[in-house]
Amino acid sequence: MKHIARKRFGQHFLSDAAVIDAIVGLIDPRPGQALVEIGPGLGAMTDPLVARCERLTVVELDRDLAARLRRRAELQVIESDVLRVDFAALATSSAGRLRIVGNLPYNISTPILFHLLPAAAQVEDQHFMLQKEVVERMAAAPCSKDYGRLSVMLQWRYDIESVLDVPPEAFEPPPRVNSAVVRMLPFPAPPAVDAALLGELVATAFSQRRKLLRHTLGKWLDARGFSGTFDTQRRAEEVPVADYLALALALTPGER
Repeated sequence: MKHIARKRFGQHFLSDAAVIDAIVGLIDPRPGQALVEIGPGLGAMTDPLVARCERLTVVELDRDLAARLRRRAELQVIESDVLRVDFAALATSSAGRLRIVGNLPYNISTPILFHLLPAAAQVEDQHFMLQKEVVERMAAAPCSKDYGRLSVMLQWRYDIESVLDVPPEAFEPPPRVNSAVVRMLPFPAPPAVDAALLGELVATAFSQRRKLLRHTLGKWLDARGFSGTFDTQRRAEEVPVADYLALALALTPGER
């Protein structure tokens, strides 16, 4: 039976064969690798991925689609909300570091990216289809309009590159936005900052991005009794990722 895309799941199924071939070529899956596909949907990428890697783990929330996928012996199907999946545990049970791919639901793409952060050390790479605007924010450099909390938190752990633009007509039904594929390569030895502390620090900094940091982050630092040096005569968007990480390390007990 024909599956009708469900708006509540943010379903837009990739249907352009040339785009699918290009994405799978960028991923370049190999037999024996621990591949995980988030949101396989109707299997547009699942089929060519399995053809190359032989076995694949898929995470699918839609129970009807999950039931279809279970009919295939080469697939391990996890029927779940992706935000409830423990990817670190999944990596432990796999043969090696995870390679995670997917056409992510655009309505929850940012929560998924943050959910995957704690498992970054167990991941070889990630290739995701996302709203192009989100990819631009992920890869943005300081002093650009797109640079923000998402940029800092992800660039702490990953080398991020937009590798393919995808038009709306490549999907069924077509979304109302342009899309892009992003490649995320975890750094082998990132600064060992406290993720919660860094998140609070960066959220505070960008809470009023038009104002100088002395009005926001400066007050936050004063409340914590910070006695180090940090230039708060800048706006949040002017501060490089390395400076935010250095500040987080300086605030970490035992790192001062």
